[in-house]
Amino acid sequence: MLKFFLLRLLPLLFVSASAFANPDYAREKRWENEVTPGIVVGDPVYLAQGNGHKFLGIYTEAANAKMGVVVVHGIGIHPDWGMIGTLRQRLPDYGYTTLSIQMPVLAADAKPSAYAATFPEAVERLQLAVAYLTNKGYKRIALVSHSMGSRMAQAYMAGNSSEISAWAALGMTAPAVAAKPYEGITIPVLDLYGARDLPQVLASAAGRYLSLAGNAQSKQIQIADADHFFGGHEDEMVKAVKNFLDDIK
Repeated sequence: MLKFFLLRLLPLLFVSASAFANPDYAREKRWENEVTPGIVVGDPVYLAQGNGHKFLGIYTEAANAKMGVVVVHGIGIHPDWGMIGTLRQRLPDYGYTTLSIQMPVLAADAKPSAYAATFPEAVERLQLAVAYLTNKGYKRIALVSHSMGSRMAQAYMAGNSSEISAWAALGMTAPAVAAKPYEGITIPVLDLYGARDLPQVLASAAGRYLSLAGNAQSKQIQIADADHFFGGHEDEMVKAVKNFLDDIK
């Protein structure tokens, strides 16, 4: 009887797990409907994936831009949320055109570990965003990512680093304390985090720093008193990213 019950339950578990790990396009649509009416700085654009799904980007052009920047948000949010909105709107003031894109989201109660299943789609979205800026005429493109978005950017960099001139990774939540997420990356990297960041960000800071070894233009910066979202320290956050991009030759 128990065997029969388990055999009946097993397919349901697989269906449930699969559904839980699939990007939640309906949730994306809700974010889009909430965000787009309030966009004052920048313009909404839509990029189409190979499966036909179109996702939101917010394109903000800078006059005489030095570089195009893809802005990558963290877990379960949208391309104009909080500090992400700050970065995408303020970097153009310093000569950096931004394209902040909607990354894959899961159900609101999904655990961070479940997001690994979305990385292939995240990589595709980053490829499309870079292609969009390239088609706009940008010869140099940077990534500015936060939290889970930095993990997604890391997955992208593994096979597409030649398309990118610089990468600012904020609040990188490395999967293990000893992880070296920037190892093998030769472009300049900024590892930026807060002194009151998440425990896993603080615990993996030394490993992240070691993985920058040998990359002369790379650096690690800790912002005093800042938390994972740089609340109340947005000026220091933007300045650190701006100064890093300014130094890219």
